[in-house]
Amino acid sequence: MRKNFITIGSFDGVHIGHRHLMSVLKMLAEENGMSPLILAFPYPPRVVAGGNRIMSVITLPQEKFEIIKSLNIGKLQKLDFEEVKNTDREEFFKVLLNKYKMGGLIVGKDFAMGKDRLGNGEFLRKACAEAGVIFEQADFVQTAGHKVSSSSIRKALNEGNIDAVTEMLGRRYYICGKVVKGRQLGRKMGFPTANIKTDPHKILPRGIYAVEVFLGKETFKGVCNIGSRPTVELHGLPSTEVHILDFDRNIYGRNLGVNFAAKIRDEIKFDTLGELVQQINKDTICAYKILK
Repeated sequence: MRKNFITIGSFDGVHIGHRHLMSVLKMLAEENGMSPLILAFPYPPRVVAGGNRIMSVITLPQEKFEIIKSLNIGKLQKLDFEEVKNTDREEFFKVLLNKYKMGGLIVGKDFAMGKDRLGNGEFLRKACAEAGVIFEQADFVQTAGHKVSSSSIRKALNEGNIDAVTEMLGRRYYICGKVVKGRQLGRKMGFPTANIKTDPHKILPRGIYAVEVFLGKETFKGVCNIGSRPTVELHGLPSTEVHILDFDRNIYGRNLGVNFAAKIRDEIKFDTLGELVQQINKDTICAYKILK
């Protein structure tokens, strides 16, 4: 049976560092007559172990798997963290050899596997040498002199630094959800908004953003407001409201996708409704300029 050249991880975000590692995986597999195999955890082990998944991930499992499959690297298999969290490093290594037919392994410099993360690079290099398995560690990818990592992207999202997020992901950040009824406050002010019920696990960057909006096969320009003002209460999460530019249709119950192009501003508390309307006008003009 043909052996597999393997990489393992949670790959949250499938950022430019992950994609670099996967491209090297494909190259090494081809050079050594093996099949590339990606073993991916649906949720990052730290999230599963911590127990609180609210606003914890960059990509939901299905999003992540679809992105990985679109890269056309090789086979993708899901790993269940609950099944392996108490497996020691030696036993985990045997599983890779026997169940997954490992003939080669490539991981990131900071990768560790097995119980208490004791299966680090030093252990893997020695174990692979003893088993006759090719072992490689991929170099970190950097932007602005800093290592690209899922944790740095999560931090940037929580800070609303969408430019840094776009650079590290190599694409625009995306959220989606079903349009639900809110309090209709935007419509009363002349700026109807679609209130989106997002998955509670997905990180929501607070602030006002110029966005691309996807409704079925149609694409529109819009302004997205993610904040704590209780326009609509969903899971105790920040509310997500999108004002679609040059649009006036009933889309309740439809799924709406949002790509974040640029941040317009942070949330501001206004003293009067008139001040808020003036600011929304400015935000709309700004979005037109960004998205033209």
